[in-house]
Amino acid sequence: MPDASQNRKGQPPVWRAALFALCPECGAPGLFEGPARFRDRCPACGHDRGRYNVGDGPAAFLTLIIGALLIGLALALDFAVNPPLWVHVLLWVPFTAAAVIYGLRVGKAALLASEHQRQAAEGRQVDGHDDRG
Repeated sequence: MPDASQNRKGQPPVWRAALFALCPECGAPGLFEGPARFRDRCPACGHDRGRYNVGDGPAAFLTLIIGALLIGLALALDFAVNPPLWVHVLLWVPFTAAAVIYGLRVGKAALLASEHQRQAAEGRQVDGHDDRG
């Protein structure tokens, strides 16, 4: 399995590509064209992202984790200050939406960068045998 020292020149490590939405091939910014939708190609190097299947894998996992953390924070605020309900709504609804969208961006970018660095591809059959191992 390749590590960070085996990266080709210009390829950022997975953590940097995920946090800053960098192209896993050249390290240029601009991985996303929408809140959580990848661009088809890198604007700098033209790297095609169509062969990767990141999908919505991190969506449910991240939403549950972020939801649990935010519920804990909301309960702590409620016990400490006991604000009215409208304060909770004004505070936690936008904060939850922003946390989920940013979490999806980071999670999807990390999966894409990881697939790229490990040269992941679809399983193929060679001479009637599955080459997945």
